[in-house]
This record gives sequence, C-alpha cells and structure tokens, in this order.
Amino acid sequence: MSLDALRSRLDTAAVLTDPDIMETYRQDWARAPHPGTPLAVVRAGSTQDVREVMRWATEYGVPVVPRGAGSGLSGGATAVDGGIVLSTELMRDIAVDPVTRTATIQPGLLNAEVKAAAAEHGLWYPPDPSSYEICSIGGNVATNAGGLCCVKYGVTTDYVLGMTVVLADGTAVELGGPRLKDTAGLSLTKLFVGSEGTLGIVTEVIVRLVPQQPPRSTVVGVFPDVVACSETVLAITRRTRPAMLEFMDNATIRAVEADLRMGLDTSAGAMLLAQSDLTGPDRAAEAGFMATAFTEHGATEVFSTDDPDEGEQFTVARRAAFTSLGKTGSLLLEDVGVPLPALPALVEGIETISTQRGVPIALVAHAGDGNTHPIIVSSDHDPDHAERARIAFGEVMDLAIGLGGTITGEHGVGRLKKDWLPDQLGDDVMALTRRIKDALDPQGLLNPGAML
Repeated sequence: MSLDALRSRLDTAAVLTDPDIMETYRQDWARAPHPGTPLAVVRAGSTQDVREVMRWATEYGVPVVPRGAGSGLSGGATAVDGGIVLSTELMRDIAVDPVTRTATIQPGLLNAEVKAAAAEHGLWYPPDPSSYEICSIGGNVATNAGGLCCVKYGVTTDYVLGMTVVLADGTAVELGGPRLKDTAGLSLTKLFVGSEGTLGIVTEVIVRLVPQQPPRSTVVGVFPDVVACSETVLAITRRTRPAMLEFMDNATIRAVEADLRMGLDTSAGAMLLAQSDLTGPDRAAEAGFMATAFTEHGATEVFSTDDPDEGEQFTVARRAAFTSLGKTGSLLLEDVGVPLPALPALVEGIETISTQRGVPIALVAHAGDGNTHPIIVSSDHDPDHAERARIAFGEVMDLAIGLGGTITGEHGVGRLKKDWLPDQLGDDVMALTRRIKDALDPQGLLNPGAML
C-alpha cells in the first residue's frame, strides 16, 4: 500500500510517520498491554479529511483507530500494527446558539472549553467527567461519558441531539439536529453514542445546553467505613436526587491529601460529598435532610457550607483521585456499576477481593447513581503482585455482573474489558451487536480489537 496515495488526498502535514511522534499516539491513559505500531498518524482537520482517510483505508484494507485527547481509561484508543491512528485533536470549532440552547461542536474541543463557551451565553453543558479539563467531546461521545453531576443531570447521551458521522466506507451521514423533539426514523444518534469508534467516526456533534446551574450548598460527611457510607447513599436517594453524591475511601483520601495537602481527615474510613442546587428555601431543606441522613447513618463528622469556594475545594479533592493515586503505583482502573440497592454489597465485596488477593483497591464513586471506580494499585516490579492484581480486576467485574450490574458505567469497554462483555450481555445480544457492526463496517476496519 502507498502512503503517498493517502498524502495526495490530504494536507501533507496531516500524515505523520516520525517514530518518536507516533509513539505518543500508541496508547491512551489506560496503557492497555501490547499496543501496536501504526503505519501512520493522521491529524484530521475536517469531516472531509476523515472521509478521505476512510475511503483510502477501505481501498487498501487498513484498520483505523480513532483517537481524541488520549485520556481514555479502557484502552479504547490503542494503536494496532500496520493501521492508522486517526486523531481529531485539531477539529476544534464550536458555535453556540442561545436561542435553541444548542452548541455545534467539532470533536477535538475539550469538555471544559465547551462549558466555557456555553457560559458566555449564560448556559451550561452538564456532563462533567473528572478529567473534564483534558478530555475531548469526541471521546466523551465515544464512551458516553458521565461525571460528578450526572446523578441529577444525566450523561452525554442525554445531551446529544445530532451528529455528523463518517462511516467505514467514507460516507458522511448527518443524524438528528438542533431539535428538542424529533422521532423521525430510527434513533441512530443513540446508536453511535458509546460505540467507541467501532461503528463510525463522529466529526461534529450538536448538544443541548441548559440554563446555568443554580448556587449549590455542600454537605460533607466522614464515616467509619465505605459500607456505612453506601448505606447513607441509599437513604438519600430514596427521598431526593442531589446535584452531586460522591464518595472516597480511606486509601483515596490519603493519596489526595499526600498529593494536594488540603487538610483532609486521613483517619476517615470514607468521605461522602453531597450537593444541593435547588432554589430558594428548598436548597437549605435538601442540604439539611442530607446532613441528618449522614448523622443517622454513622457519620462521625458532618460539615455544611453555602460558600461556593469551600464547596469547590471538596470537589477538587474528589476530581484529583485518579491522578493522586497514580503517584502511588501503577493503576488498573475499574468502572463498574450496580443498581443502587446492591451498592453496599458491591463495596463490601470489593474489600473482600482486596483482602483475599492481597492487593490494594482504592474506591471512589459516583455513588448517587451506583457507578463506582475501584482502583487497583499494582506493582510493575513484582510479577506476582501484578498477576494478583490482574485476577482481582476480573473478580471485581464478575462481582458487579453477579449483582445485576455493569462492567462499565462511563469509561467504555475498550480493550481492557471486552473479555467480560459477553458475560454481561449474553449470547443473543452479542450476536445482535456483531450483526450491527458487520452491517456498518463489513471489513472490520474501525477500531479492531475494541469492545468486540
């Protein structure tokens, strides 16, 4: 095959073959094992560029791995030998329409930049992954990303109204549009959200915006252990839907405190962070209810504040969990979720796995919607420890499936979790999934090895 034929269709500078540059595009943050060596990296600048890449790839049978900002946590953007890594990082246009309360965005724009552009018009884009400052909208759409506010405001798919998608053969299709209600045809937009680049490459997305979030009250509780913490979550979610409901276990608290020196209580078994953004007296009432629930379920200390800066400091601590723990060792990042009644059983089971396998498993969670992040701290220098960590990784997913849960709530299946997908979905759903994949990508060129 000839890269010259590809270069002739694109700006020459878009096709990168320098080994040192390509090395930085071989993996995402998850560091999935055995990344391939790509034939080239292409930095697309437009939908037309993506179309030309896929037409060339179809002609020569070359696999293509789409890539956003590289902040993925499931190995979804891992290069394959002899393939193309197609980066959308240079596609960064945005147009906000305050009348329809929508934004039309190219995939390379960061989540934080979308929020900032919306805020200029008094609007808000709610999905907020912990990595919102460095993750791209394209990656958010590919994995159906969630975040801290999603217990009340929903995940990425709840805000996607339309998109432009380039299919495997280079065809570009426009789905949906800036309409809040539209039931014409099949819901194809939803099909592509969360498909991890295996069905098509999203080159533009239209998202719904909402009025800016009202002021928030923050309630923080310190608990003796994560089980008491999770039971408090159930008591709260039976009665109300807070704007945020997050927890951190002791290992996470200690790692964040060692990293950021914020004055966190490192003796706490767990910490629960809740916020209310109701208006008027309802906000104080909801915050008061949550503080009472904390106390009734064993909190040894409860702190409440209406000060936005104080509340934001606790949010910063929660967002720092992954990076702070990453400074203590190599991480195997989980993203399992369960129906809320099973949350105490999940966190207790994770502690059991940690003890039995002799590997540290830190735990943070979007607790209000049952989406937990068990973080296995492994050692690259101890093969036995690394093997026990790998076994624990699978046992955590088996535990979640056994509790009626999921192997991923927002990070995606990628390459790290695909072996467990059939256990969750079952043979019939897997067969249906493969039929859809084969129909849209008959040569299997789009992100081979991810998800399926």
